[in-house]
Amino acid sequence: MDTTLGLPVLTILIAVALLFDFLNGLHDAANSIATIVSTRVLRPQYAVFWAAFFNFVAFAVFGLHVANTIGTGIIDPSVVDATVIFAALVGAIVWNVITWALGIPSSSSHALIGGLVGAGMAKAGISAAVWSGLTKTLLAIVLSPLVGFLLALVLVAIVSWLSVRSTPFAVDRAFRILQFASASLYSLGHGGNDAQKTMGIIAVLLYSQGHLGDTFEIPFWVVLACQSAMALGTLMGGWRIVRTMGLRITKLTPMQGFCAETGGAATLFIATYLGVPVSTTHTITGAIVGVGAARRLSAVRWNVASSIVYAWVITIPASAAVAAATYWAVQVLR
Repeated sequence: MDTTLGLPVLTILIAVALLFDFLNGLHDAANSIATIVSTRVLRPQYAVFWAAFFNFVAFAVFGLHVANTIGTGIIDPSVVDATVIFAALVGAIVWNVITWALGIPSSSSHALIGGLVGAGMAKAGISAAVWSGLTKTLLAIVLSPLVGFLLALVLVAIVSWLSVRSTPFAVDRAFRILQFASASLYSLGHGGNDAQKTMGIIAVLLYSQGHLGDTFEIPFWVVLACQSAMALGTLMGGWRIVRTMGLRITKLTPMQGFCAETGGAATLFIATYLGVPVSTTHTITGAIVGVGAARRLSAVRWNVASSIVYAWVITIPASAAVAAATYWAVQVLR
């Protein structure tokens, strides 16, 4: 392993990783608050504070299974050096900034995974990949929105049956209150799954430089730093993507918003427990489409949903290409 990296360069790389975490919070803030904003339960400026708080405290609820998957289960830790980490982060950040500017809710998680794979393979070829962990992650690309869709669909059916004797006003009032709980759960799941990805990146960087000894682990200061960066990014908001997620896919009522958030949160809780780095963007989008489809298929703006799917498909290869190009550029400039 490369153990010659100086402290200033190591500090800069950690800062770049935390910048990615900040941009992740900024980019994915819509995942936590789009439904509660679009149903007008909370104003945007209050909703981001609500989401940021639960993003931060997530480390106290979940273990670090996802961080360990990112650190050791995507590319072989022996391949990792400073250039690989730098190139991976550049690939992820560039793709995040492009999709944020265009208002496309792509996946920060898969941008980071694509960056890792691209940089790792640029250095060591196809053998750099840990195929067991990578296959599990790629499978989650398909399963997480599907599970979110199905859970939200089932929840809408159950809630509609339970509310059949209630007036529309009473249902609306009840679910405006319940949405505070569902939005909290979703923000908790978002902070628990997404912030852990950057924890894994920083930890594997420290491990590759010999700062963790012979055992891979996640230092507590790394946990706090990543949760703080994620929460700060969420506070800054991501209003372009809020509009796409909360308004353009389908029109939501408080009851539907509750079902979407609860279905999405359940999916994230399961994935985080299993250590699978899923996309919070994919998950909540699937859930929102699910509640729209429960009303009627025409309630979903399928052209908007399909454009989001296209972004999902190209995220990993696009960020991998940028990361590989960055790695080769750094090698040439040395």
